[in-house]
Amino acid sequence: MGKINVGRLILGGIVAGIVNDILGYGVDGWLLAQGWANAMKALGHGQSSLNTFILLNLVGIVAGFVALWIYVAIRPRFGPGVKTAIYAGVASWVLGALLPDASFMYATGLFPRHLTLYTTIGALVEISVATIIGAALYKEA
Repeated sequence: MGKINVGRLILGGIVAGIVNDILGYGVDGWLLAQGWANAMKALGHGQSSLNTFILLNLVGIVAGFVALWIYVAIRPRFGPGVKTAIYAGVASWVLGALLPDASFMYATGLFPRHLTLYTTIGALVEISVATIIGAALYKEA
């Protein structure tokens, strides 16, 4: 088992995070924008601020980095490539989207169930694609 190429991990993680943010904007900021606006209005909140947008993008970059870190960690056992990147993306999705969405959004009924379902499925696509792209940049030292 080789050493982790930290430089490539950081590069791939940042790229995965940026891809995750771009795809997340497509899903939540474009396709589901009206649903989110309605849901936030029902909770007594106005439109999201610039600070919210920045924070969500930082969270997206961290999510991409964590997904790539998982990829790098499981790569020796599963081998390099798309299949392993998908495994890492799904693991990240379960921990970072499915469980929080199912508990915080779905079980509590805080947001409409269809919105919760769509954003959670969207997150699976987002993080999987982002992890595949980030993994393509990772090479062992």
